[in-house]
Amino acid sequence: MSPVPIGFTLIMRLEMPNEAGAFSTLAAAIGDAGGVIGAVDMRSVTRPFVVRDVTVTVSSDVAGTAVRKAVEGLDGVKIVSVSDSTFLAHLGGKIRIEPKIPVKTRQDLSTVYTPGVARVSMAIAADPSKAFQLTIKRNCVAVVSDGTAVLGLGDIGPLGALPVMEGKAMLFKQFANIDAFPICLDTKDVDEIVETVIRIAPVFGGINLEDISAPRCFEVERRLVEALDIPVMHDDQHGTAVVILAALINAAQVVNKRIEDLTVVVAGSGAAGTATIKMLLGAGVRDVIPVDRAGAINREERYENSHWRWLAENTNRENRRGSLSEVLRGADVFIGVSAPGVLQPEDIATMARDPIVLAMANPTPEIMPDAAAPYVAVMATGRSDFPNQVNNLLAFPGIFRGALDSRARSISEKMKIAAAYAIASIVTNEERSAEYIIPSVFDTRVVDAVAKAVAQAAVDEGLARRALMFAEGEDVGAPA
Repeated sequence: MSPVPIGFTLIMRLEMPNEAGAFSTLAAAIGDAGGVIGAVDMRSVTRPFVVRDVTVTVSSDVAGTAVRKAVEGLDGVKIVSVSDSTFLAHLGGKIRIEPKIPVKTRQDLSTVYTPGVARVSMAIAADPSKAFQLTIKRNCVAVVSDGTAVLGLGDIGPLGALPVMEGKAMLFKQFANIDAFPICLDTKDVDEIVETVIRIAPVFGGINLEDISAPRCFEVERRLVEALDIPVMHDDQHGTAVVILAALINAAQVVNKRIEDLTVVVAGSGAAGTATIKMLLGAGVRDVIPVDRAGAINREERYENSHWRWLAENTNRENRRGSLSEVLRGADVFIGVSAPGVLQPEDIATMARDPIVLAMANPTPEIMPDAAAPYVAVMATGRSDFPNQVNNLLAFPGIFRGALDSRARSISEKMKIAAAYAIASIVTNEERSAEYIIPSVFDTRVVDAVAKAVAQAAVDEGLARRALMFAEGEDVGAPA
């Protein structure tokens, strides 16, 4: 599966004849190839030639290649260089580390380094909990991946995954003011991944696992949660589940149905699907039917996969069997975390009144909104070009912000459910509609609401190590 085509700009430095009509010919060729000229800057002029920087917007890599070939085919035009805005944005990486305190004098140096730093080191050695107050651990998350399940790109390795993890780190900082650092591991071995993360954990206040393929991701997360006393969350599982639950909370209200009364069919039983099913059950949904390629997971079959065995024992109350089309009959909700095109319009027509469809496959959902429109009451996808985008960005910044603020030992199911309800609450009763069940990722209220809900849930469960009312007034001195 390829990533969603995305527009970008090419900055083409061109040497071309200094004669009337030359630029018009160039502009026509670029337009015919699918490019749109946005700016033209003169670089140098001689009697026979001019050198111009021409900025061209294209809709995809394919269009960009077509524009370049069209320009190369023009008589007398020479491409001096081509810059791509996306690659320029990544030049040298997208993040950097900067000191919070300038070091300009000997006194500055002795304060932040030797000999002054020794007092702080000794204080932490005497009371390790002070590392949360006196080091980067207080506000730092590791974004850890092995590069085996990156976006729609699959197993592209740790180096290929690094730009994505840098991007995740940027989002942590931009949306929740959390310092995050990408850690891409050159191993697919579960034991090695777990051991490596345990060894580096003293630096970090939380671990965000990212783009690790199933079923290894389940084992990696489980073992790290057991081994570490800081929050660990595999965002591909739980971030997705949180936002799906948030969307479902509001969608159910739009169609005047109660969460606990819904019959929900979930297509896809991988990492995100399993986490979503567990969260729905935790939120009170009583009837969830998991469906995979072979059909509904049920208690009559024997499954080698331990996660499927758990699903068979804890879901599908009526033990329905059959294909997706068969088990969808009479269901209230379809949730897809599977593959493009698996849901047909005629399947929705057999569902209960006012069906809800959350089709999360990306870039192409299980059914396109225009195909579902005649039959569906509420529709959501993972895409930004349709209403109701279900995006993990609504969840993970606020979840980790709340976990760090409360200094939680872990991230529990109740904390994640609290996050889902906090996201849902941003959409008011007056605003809620079939095309607005989930807030925008750029709604500045989301992170704060999620962080507060998660932190409070951590306190309520006894997982917090810092009373929220004292978050800004800690004793940071050396032990007596």
